[in-house]
Amino acid sequence: GIIRILDRPAPPNPDWDSNNPDPATSSAPYRVYNIGNNNPVELMDYIEALEASLGKTAEKELLPLQPGDVPDTYADVDDLVEEFGYKPSMSVKQGVENFAVWYKEYNKL
Repeated sequence: GIIRILDRPAPPNPDWDSNNPDPATSSAPYRVYNIGNNNPVELMDYIEALEASLGKTAEKELLPLQPGDVPDTYADVDDLVEEFGYKPSMSVKQGVENFAVWYKEYNKL
């Protein structure tokens, strides 16, 4: 995803007003895109992927949702798809596995 957007930096918004800023726009010539997976993943599936990739079992203390916890969340990649025709397709399992391999190599574990 990052490679596709490097050659097309966002232009500054000439209508941007610092006295009445719109958080979805900026006077700076950049734009932030969410390049995460746009499918919800259960927390336990994510934890199991980490456990499998790291070869360790997590110590879990399961509790009900706490104040401020978000029950469902996932990346909204609509802007990335619309502007660049790119939709991330890597599964969370594969992404976690790739991260674990990198982490172990980087930290010489």
